[in-house]
Amino acid sequence: MTRPKAVLIGAPGSGKTTIGAALARRLGVALRDTDADIEAAAGKPISDIFIDDGEERFRELEREAVAAALAGHDGVLALGGGAVLAPATQDLLAGHTVVYLKVGLSEAIKRVGLASARPLLVLNPRSQMRRLLEERLPIYERVGTLHVDTDGREPAEIVDEIVKELP
Repeated sequence: MTRPKAVLIGAPGSGKTTIGAALARRLGVALRDTDADIEAAAGKPISDIFIDDGEERFRELEREAVAAALAGHDGVLALGGGAVLAPATQDLLAGHTVVYLKVGLSEAIKRVGLASARPLLVLNPRSQMRRLLEERLPIYERVGTLHVDTDGREPAEIVDEIVKELP
């Protein structure tokens, strides 16, 4: 059965893409990002999916992309920040090595930037980011099998910690 070596979850700005790429290189495997899968399937950027089709359609595409990636990818898998909100996705993640990349509000804002193209952060990004973190934190903590703090740390240091903890 094909299964990812590690599934990365966390808020926008937690480093899923950056850490995912570095971790995949270290392990000698491919990185798969479900946001990229969604854009490829829809033929347009995520921000356009939100505008043209709505968040509900985006979440539907996201659930499909995550399910396909969990079943068919044997490298490192990076999920979009909100992917874990779906109960079906939470169920699918059970039994996987799920790395929760923890990030604080100020660090997340610094990394994402206030002029963000992220659809859920368009109006008042700082307030929206705070709300996202508060809403998702309990799910990230419950779903994550390995919790790694990313604030003020270099990617190589974070990857070292993850590799040391991988089963």
